[in-house]
Amino acid sequence: MKATDTAPGKRKQKAKMNLPNRLTVLRLIMVPVFIAVMVLPDSVVPALVTGIIGAFLFITAAVTDMLDGKIARKYGLITDFGKLMDPLADKFMVIGALTVIVYRYDTLRPVFIWALLVVVFRELAVTSLRLVASTSGGVVVPANMLGKIKTVSQIVCVSAAIIEPMLYEIPFLRDFLPGWWTAHVPLTYITCAAMTLFTVLSGVNYFRAMWKYLDPGK
Repeated sequence: MKATDTAPGKRKQKAKMNLPNRLTVLRLIMVPVFIAVMVLPDSVVPALVTGIIGAFLFITAAVTDMLDGKIARKYGLITDFGKLMDPLADKFMVIGALTVIVYRYDTLRPVFIWALLVVVFRELAVTSLRLVASTSGGVVVPANMLGKIKTVSQIVCVSAAIIEPMLYEIPFLRDFLPGWWTAHVPLTYITCAAMTLFTVLSGVNYFRAMWKYLDPGK
């Protein structure tokens, strides 16, 4: 009788760790591994090697970000765990990667430190608004196109910041491209500008959508 009583609970516990949730957990695990690899000094592991491994880890994590939500919605595998941890894993992934870029690349630091601050401020503001809305009236604002573009722009920006400097280590590309291009990594700065713009726009758009649910008198 005792085994029968506990069996449903065990089945429920196992059901929560479905494929989308496992992908989310995998992404959470990959973030500290990515950071550890990217901060290794050149004297321990060559920068080109850590860059390649770091790019692979980040892109793999980004792919799991795209897959887990689609799988959960398509097969009805949405859980409370996924609702909480999936956006949290996304924030860890992007903010952790931007922090690593600020730490690792001296030439990118002056620009990316401001981009990092914008992303952190936006995420804190949006998370606070979500908390207020959910506790006051149970309001949930679904993801919109600007939010999706923001996420894609962040992934592209981080990928460019890691990959573009490595491309110029290839003799063919280094000889083919003009010196100012290899020295200033323009693709990285362009994608960083786009990321910052969409981060701000998506935050403003979310605030406008939430404004009617916020009661200053409460």
